[in-house]
Amino acid sequence: MPSARQTSLRWSWWNLLLLVPLLMLITPWFNSDEPRLLGLPFFYWYQFVWVPLGVICVGIVYVKTKDRPAVTGKPDLLGVDDLDEGAK
Repeated sequence: MPSARQTSLRWSWWNLLLLVPLLMLITPWFNSDEPRLLGLPFFYWYQFVWVPLGVICVGIVYVKTKDRPAVTGKPDLLGVDDLDEGAK
């Protein structure tokens, strides 16, 4: 059985931030008309607030996890010739 470090999935505690944008899908939280902001019902401006918040969360996860290898502890099984798409 492979250990957690040898799986092909990248796991980091930063990935939990990816759950934050999913909170906007819980519609009973924002299914109302009041309070209004600049004439927009709460239903609409609440969703607009989540757009930059979701982008910020995804950006933070990207920056914090981009330099981590996908697989650790295993040799690279592909050679240069295997990566060349034009060879056959």
